[in-house]
Amino acid sequence: MNGYRSFTELILARAEESSDREALVLLSEAGGGNGPRAAETVSYGELDAAARALAGWLQAHGAAGERVLVLQSSRRLFAVSLLACLYAGAVAIPVPPAGGRRHHEERVAGIVKDAAVSIALSDSSEAPEVSRLLARTGYGSIPCLAADAVPGAYPWTPPDLDADSVAFLQYTSGSTRDPRGVVVTHGNILANQEAIGRVLRTRPGARLGGWLPFHHDMGLVGQLLHPLWLGGTAVLLTPAAFVKRPVRWLEAVSRYGVTVSGAPDFAYDLCLRRITDEQIAGLDLSGWETAVSGGEPVRAETLRAFAERFAPAGLRPEALTPCYGLAEATLLVAGAARPAAPAAAPAAAPAPVLTERTADAAALERHELRPPVPGRPARTLVSCGPVADGELRVVDPESLETLPDGRIGEIWLRGAGVARGYWGRPAESAAVFDGRTADGERGWLRTGDLGAVEDGELYVTGRLKDVIVVAGRNLYPQDLERTVQQVSSLFGAATAFAVPGERDRIVVVQELRARGRYDIDLAALATAAGNRLTEEFEVRPGGVLLVRPGTVRRTTSGKVERAAMRGLFLRGELRPLHQEVLPEVRELMTAGER
Repeated sequence: MNGYRSFTELILARAEESSDREALVLLSEAGGGNGPRAAETVSYGELDAAARALAGWLQAHGAAGERVLVLQSSRRLFAVSLLACLYAGAVAIPVPPAGGRRHHEERVAGIVKDAAVSIALSDSSEAPEVSRLLARTGYGSIPCLAADAVPGAYPWTPPDLDADSVAFLQYTSGSTRDPRGVVVTHGNILANQEAIGRVLRTRPGARLGGWLPFHHDMGLVGQLLHPLWLGGTAVLLTPAAFVKRPVRWLEAVSRYGVTVSGAPDFAYDLCLRRITDEQIAGLDLSGWETAVSGGEPVRAETLRAFAERFAPAGLRPEALTPCYGLAEATLLVAGAARPAAPAAAPAAAPAPVLTERTADAAALERHELRPPVPGRPARTLVSCGPVADGELRVVDPESLETLPDGRIGEIWLRGAGVARGYWGRPAESAAVFDGRTADGERGWLRTGDLGAVEDGELYVTGRLKDVIVVAGRNLYPQDLERTVQQVSSLFGAATAFAVPGERDRIVVVQELRARGRYDIDLAALATAAGNRLTEEFEVRPGGVLLVRPGTVRRTTSGKVERAAMRGLFLRGELRPLHQEVLPEVRELMTAGER
């Protein structure tokens, strides 16, 4: 795989070497039940030809070196558009396709402004709406081209690219701050692809894939670019197909011989809740070698339950693989792939091969890993494995001292996969990508994530920005959310955040799974949730809101947008089915409405 100056050069070689090999298998949403659905295949030769034609148009319109917005619902056209940008020497910017939702339009408009976009690529069915979106947000002068209707034939010239050339801007999810564009170079892609292949033990020609959106790093780098890097096949279905019928993901793994696929924790949980025994009986997951869990905190209980539930379909427990990554490192940082477990007598309940630490919850709040104390709350942490490439340190975010094993601090990284910085933000880039330790070492990426290293393995505990400080204690919102969700089987997604005042107060927004009429005692449920938090964490919440399904905002990768939810709460824009809010917190909401 070595010897290529750019990812573009590698893809051109793949197309020349294996023109007839399947590059993409695209699964249709049509069809019902467990029967086969239509699949479209795209060869490397077909993908290359379409990308060259579009790249010629882009070069003719001066796109080389410029930023090109890629808004595609079609997975085939997205792949063509992305490769066309790489072929043209342009900088691709993957963004969510037009969806009509206000916060998505605001996000796209913000990206267009931040990146000074020159061209937008869509398709024949959606280009008019994209053009109207650009016009509504003040960018009507930006041309929008339908990638499936290139007007005329234009000559194409291979661009002169090297490892330092910018390949694309990966706009961060904005779960804790305003989105910003991570500058990913061709060298970053090639280095991270090497790391992914090494950690996940992927093989040339393998079939990989899934349903994750391509405007997110895990979907783009892991489920589209990595199969192409391998010279393999990407088996792809849409996020909408998965959400409508989660079994479609596992059907794709089963029917098309996918060896590596993954998703955030919430997707595994959704499969547990919505895939039936009858559907499991029709699956063969024995070939699923690596089932990656990443993109949000890895929960041991989810992976254990998944291993047990899908063991009858042939899923091997050692396939479940916790990983940690972020856009600023291109994708993968650490992965805990394990060798196959030795043959033994069948267990009553197959368990994934996880390295776990059960820690005292109070010590965790002090940023320390300590053994649990009998009778006191404990937390189970899952190892995300050793660093995949480069160097990793855990650093005290205040003193900048490098911490020893067993101490929790900010995760810092350095290596070839770490991106160049944020587009057009030199001050923020210096602060985040040029971290300096107390002993003077520089060039470290400050991830903003908290974790600890023990025996060479990384345990991620939360985000630095998400930590809630109450009465001098560091509380992790993930722990608060999980505790509340255990109160009732009616509880679905949740978010917890702090609101300011004389002292910070915790607010929990909890979705109910039930739909239609809620003929249950909502007041009793809210009280029970508040009482559980008090019992577990010795804090009285400032507010508990019970809301309808879909209220809690998530990024495309499944991360809860806590900052956005805090803003909606303080502005009084949430419409709860029931709420219990302390008077001093209600005053903050009133002030936010003015």
